[in-house]
Amino acid sequence: MKEFIRCAVLGLGRLGYWHAENLATKIEGAKLVKVVDPLQGRAEQVARELNVDKWSHDPMTAFEDEHIDAVIIVTPTSTHAEMIKLAARHGKHVFVEKPLTQKLEEADEVLQVIAENKITCQVGFMRRFDPAYVEAKRRIEAGDIGTPLYFKAVSRDGNVPPEEFIKYSGGIFLDVAIHDYDIARFLMNDEIYSVQSSGNILMESNRLMEKYKDIDQGLSQIRFKSGAAGDIETMRISSYGYDIRGEVVGTDGAIQIGSMRNNDVRIFKKNESSHDLVQDFPTRFKNAYLLEMIHFITALRKGEQPLCTALDGKRALEIAIAATRSFNNGCPVLLRNQEKYKEVML
Repeated sequence: MKEFIRCAVLGLGRLGYWHAENLATKIEGAKLVKVVDPLQGRAEQVARELNVDKWSHDPMTAFEDEHIDAVIIVTPTSTHAEMIKLAARHGKHVFVEKPLTQKLEEADEVLQVIAENKITCQVGFMRRFDPAYVEAKRRIEAGDIGTPLYFKAVSRDGNVPPEEFIKYSGGIFLDVAIHDYDIARFLMNDEIYSVQSSGNILMESNRLMEKYKDIDQGLSQIRFKSGAAGDIETMRISSYGYDIRGEVVGTDGAIQIGSMRNNDVRIFKKNESSHDLVQDFPTRFKNAYLLEMIHFITALRKGEQPLCTALDGKRALEIAIAATRSFNNGCPVLLRNQEKYKEVML
């Protein structure tokens, strides 16, 4: 096993900063040696806060640095494909936040470059590392609910992103629902065969969605190769808190994942009861972000493939693009190269 992995973080927004902080202070076998951000003064500030020796505005300085083993890419989605290819061609292992890319053609190019240069790439689907989802996966694989038949997910967020983010996000199915497409594949241990999506703009005051042909509420109905089915609700209009839940129904039972409780404490009063609610994704998933980075570093130290690879990233992207296409044309969309599974369709 390698003693440590020397890392650079590219992109120092909120999530990039968390990754940098985790690598610098919390992960055994990781050494943060460089931080990069184009915003004037940001990289220098973070380097000073985290006691990192090197900082830069230019990501090429990380790719060309022979003392760096891996890069953590937390840059805008539109840059992911080029960043990954540059990293791979310079022999750097990659952790990249979702989505892998914005286009399937780009994803195919990225997978080819990764294979040619024999580097490791992990995609940041952090729910796979959240303890609740990990336990659900274990119980499903142990046969506790029999054969999985139906997947259900709820992703409700009240945080409407700023205009600059919406403009380049790729839409709600690519930006938000893609997490559920990935975790559906993971929990059901099956590939999604088809998707049919619909959606609305429910907050009429929000003209940004209309401007960029996006929506703040979506629904995806999915079918798996096995014949199993599912539905995924996605929205940005949750005024009461950050609500992420999942469920798998099987032949012998069901398993439910997640709740709205921030702390497992309930208050009882006359004629009422209450508990505090999770309000944002840092509260719900900050530990999962740490656990996924521990997994990445451990995989590199051991020379193993990570749990969530670039191929997983491509498959989730394919589903998200199909969902977007279905929303736009009002029809179900069969995923590419899935024609031989037509017999499972109704």
